Amino acid sequence: MKAQLRLLFRLGLVVLLFIVGFVIAAGAFPVITFTCSKQYAKHLRDAIKMHWLQWFSVLLNLRITRQGELPEPGALLVCNHISWLDIIVVGRYLPGYFVAKSDILSWPVIGFLAKQAGTIFIRRGDKKHIHATTEQMVWLLKQHSNIVVFPEGTTTVGEDVLHFHASLFQPAMLTRAVIQPVALSYQGQAKRYAPFIGDDEFVPHLLKMLRLETIDVVVNFLPTLNSAGKTRVAISDEARTMIRAEIVVGASDFQEQSCQSLRRV
Repeated sequence: MKAQLRLLFRLGLVVLLFIVGFVIAAGAFPVITFTCSKQYAKHLRDAIKMHWLQWFSVLLNLRITRQGELPEPGALLVCNHISWLDIIVVGRYLPGYFVAKSDILSWPVIGFLAKQAGTIFIRRGDKKHIHATTEQMVWLLKQHSNIVVFPEGTTTVGEDVLHFHASLFQPAMLTRAVIQPVALSYQGQAKRYAPFIGDDEFVPHLLKMLRLETIDVVVNFLPTLNSAGKTRVAISDEARTMIRAEIVVGASDFQEQSCQSLRRV
């Protein structure tokens, strides 16, 4: 009974946060856009988005271990993809535009919030739309905005890293932007329950996350890559190799720590 009441209380807070997000996206953002200078409006919107994600992480009781250095503005961050939680984990640390599949647009409320937050949507298989998306990413990078992409193109259970879609690296190659791999790995119970894969739906998965006492995750901002003289395929393979190595090593370290704890008991 106590656990059920705790779940309902946390769910109520999340619903309230989404209502606040809707009001901000539908009301505050347009006002900021039309009343403030372009540069200050962007700064203010970015700050609001980061604070909103930080509050979301608190309500979910995300316990994040951050490693590595954050990039300077105007970087392309490439991450392995496990869950919708990844957006909160990365987005709470730095302002940026996320690249996501257009399917998210059909999600109730979430789709609207993502669109108003400036998410870049990709319609896979539509070459004309992909070209337009590339141009949009190039423009944002030239404006010194960060872009976060998940080059696997789908989510996984987090035990390995799928092949990267090298085309997502093209905007950074054209603008000579910094490319920074980011490795995400969920720990403990979250390692089993955090992956958002297959036929998972958002609301049931959200309830599953709210039932966990904590969601432990490690986010490692790895060293930036030098793309000079390299093809986009070569640089994407390099980024994947770095992330994959970090995940495998991280999983081994966590298992060793768990075994040591059990031996002490």
